[in-house]
Amino acid sequence: MTAYLDLTGVAKTFRIEGRVVEAVTPVSLTIDRGQIVTFVGPSGCGKTTLMRMVGGLETPTKGEIRLSGDLLGGPDRRRGMVFQSYAAFPWKTVRGNIEMGFRYRRDLDRAGKAEGARRLIDLVGLKGFEDSYTNRISGGMRQRVAIARTLAADPEVLLMDEPFGALDALTREHLQTQLLSINALERKTTIFVTHDVEEAILVAHRLVVFSARPARVIDDIDVAATLPETRDQALRDAPEFLDLRRKVQEILRAEQRRAERQEGENAA
Repeated sequence: MTAYLDLTGVAKTFRIEGRVVEAVTPVSLTIDRGQIVTFVGPSGCGKTTLMRMVGGLETPTKGEIRLSGDLLGGPDRRRGMVFQSYAAFPWKTVRGNIEMGFRYRRDLDRAGKAEGARRLIDLVGLKGFEDSYTNRISGGMRQRVAIARTLAADPEVLLMDEPFGALDALTREHLQTQLLSINALERKTTIFVTHDVEEAILVAHRLVVFSARPARVIDDIDVAATLPETRDQALRDAPEFLDLRRKVQEILRAEQRRAERQEGENAA
């Protein structure tokens, strides 16, 4: 049976000031349709580079990435990306920004696009702010606009790079819970990159832990086997959640110690 999203021996090197820098060592992963997979690892390890290769924003040096068996290249509508920065058009309203996501949809007429925009505004909790300009709303609201605009294009895969990293704690928690609600309704296959271990556990069906650069998979944890499908912020205090957090933190600490030893040996 063909894997839905299949990364086979994907690697990336960069040439920086005459030096060859290995960012991602060959990584192989398969991701099921509708799964939220979180990537965690040391800062600068290469996890975002791997996600950008899935999105077509970086070209693998080695290996291949396939979606439903199709070899992926540059960016296309099958993959939508949400970044940490609030990518909104300030001269457009909330509705106008979200409608931008429908520009290339040929499966909907004008009425269908208008109805789709209304549905997405409700989905991300922005009802009542449809006519507000995005430079007059909060950062959390602008990020919800970015998510809704990405969903409007109806991508098969949603790629999220630290999407809540610049938000205050309460807004971040609210959007984490909202992401789970959106996934329950939309069932978008999602790769979510974060440095926050609790966030990575809370939103994930599956959590992939990466080594220090060059990125390689050092653990692949089936979170859905431990935590319930329906989650809220209270789950953070549950014993099974705390056990998962402790496990991931121990893996990351051990990797940090290994990387520091390796750096010392290389310097010697």
